[in-house]
Amino acid sequence: MLKLSRGRRVLGRMRVFSRPALTAAVLLTVVAGAWWFTSSGRAAGLPDPSSLVPVEKGPLVVSVVATGRIEPITTVEIKSKANGIIERLHVDVDDVVEAGQVLAELDRENLQARLREARAALQAAEAARDGALAQVAKAEIEAESPEVELARRNHERAQQLGARRLISASTLDETRTALEEAELRRRAAEGQLAIARARVVEAEANVAQARAAVERAAEELASATIRAPIRATVLTRDVEVGSPVSSILNMGANATLVMTLGDIEQVYVKGRVDESDIGRVAIGQPTRITTEAFPDRVFDGRVTRISPIGVEADNVTTFAVEVSIDNPDKALKANMTANAEIILETLPESLLVPESAIVYDAERRTFVDVYDPAAPDGRRRVPITTGVGNGSRRQVLEGLSEGDRIVLPR
Repeated sequence: MLKLSRGRRVLGRMRVFSRPALTAAVLLTVVAGAWWFTSSGRAAGLPDPSSLVPVEKGPLVVSVVATGRIEPITTVEIKSKANGIIERLHVDVDDVVEAGQVLAELDRENLQARLREARAALQAAEAARDGALAQVAKAEIEAESPEVELARRNHERAQQLGARRLISASTLDETRTALEEAELRRRAAEGQLAIARARVVEAEANVAQARAAVERAAEELASATIRAPIRATVLTRDVEVGSPVSSILNMGANATLVMTLGDIEQVYVKGRVDESDIGRVAIGQPTRITTEAFPDRVFDGRVTRISPIGVEADNVTTFAVEVSIDNPDKALKANMTANAEIILETLPESLLVPESAIVYDAERRTFVDVYDPAAPDGRRRVPITTGVGNGSRRQVLEGLSEGDRIVLPR
């Protein structure tokens, strides 16, 4: 009896430990089967699920990207018409100024002295002119003197009397000499009159020159106040108080740059488009502008200018294209790098496949590999007819249906 009961206890323990072992064996069998199935499937060349992409229907935007820098529509370099020293600066970088607003002022002391000198020179020239006019009046009186006519009548009367022997020959000679002397004095007076008139012309020219000098000095004094020609934003300020400034009238393009103004509420991107795409770019086309400074923001723009001549570099011809952008909040800054995506065409609903899924044969016919579990390698090559593309996806016109799964090339 004792042996029998002990034997039952042993059997009971054996049953308890056999259930976990059986469960582990089943799990091991399932895992091994799954591994065998997966391995055998891969060995047979079935596509990896990660390489399967469904054919989708959706909008397709065909575009071309022109990369360039943000530039203001209007940029003005402010230079002074007068030489001098900066005495006051009324604006700073990023200030918005109105047309006619005072930007800077030069030291006026030297300019005021020049104006006084010019006015004094004008007064002297006017006095010289008045003196020349007085000389002309005097010479005119002398030239118009009746002395010659009187001397001529006396001589004619003496000739008549001498013919009748009523006067002596010496008296006749005296009247002749008096006439000749009167004529000499008249000719001398006429010569002086001509000289006086020439001096008046010269004096008038000196007056005009002196008056121009006064006007120029007055203009330089007025130019000591530098004003904004347009409503714009101060982009750069290139001088400080005490800086010397050279006049643009004297130095031309080499004159001192005081500051640069630009209207950045209207900006543009000037990029380049390949000649293969330029034929589809037109004035007024919408654009989407992105920048590194605002990676999550898209700015709207439009094509406003297309260069009529291309530029060749490295055997590639490109054309300059300008895209204008509204920038009312002035978020876009001058010289920012920007990508202008020019929208060439928008297709509302199309069958789309990735460009990388399309295979070309020697005759440039297009194919894709469609997933087919019944095929030995899980794929079936299908010819397709394609339409336009945007570089990442392409329109499919024939050969596929929505929902088909295609295999991306390895």
